[in-house]
Amino acid sequence: MKLYHTFLTGLVFGTGIAISGMMNPAKVLNFFDLAGTWDPSLAFVMGGALVVTFIGYRLVWRRAAPLYADRFQIPGAKHIDMKLVGGSALFGVGWGIAGFCPGAAIPALGTGRWEVLLFLGAVAAGLALARILQGQPLITRSAKA
Repeated sequence: MKLYHTFLTGLVFGTGIAISGMMNPAKVLNFFDLAGTWDPSLAFVMGGALVVTFIGYRLVWRRAAPLYADRFQIPGAKHIDMKLVGGSALFGVGWGIAGFCPGAAIPALGTGRWEVLLFLGAVAAGLALARILQGQPLITRSAKA
């Protein structure tokens, strides 16, 4: 059942990304081009996502635990540090340069565009480099498969 719910969630997410135009890098880049061909429609996509997230969190937090775990896993860090700020800035710069973010690039694999593969390859390399720099193993086995 977990696999079915995972597939269904991914299908809904990917469909929303496709319908909204988020997997079209030109649409994303035009959103960031305030002085040129600015396209404000992406703001409505993100606003809609915020509304759904706000409602979803209110519903989920009423539960004692997630559907497929014993407990909620909440990050322990409560402060803003340079890793958080730097990572967020790097993400934003990458999104602004490529027009892709990882969440939108995965459904965009279905387009067959080489740029998507290049982008996701760079994301994988960046994740691997971050793990190496932090002294973490590249591959870890989950306790629950």
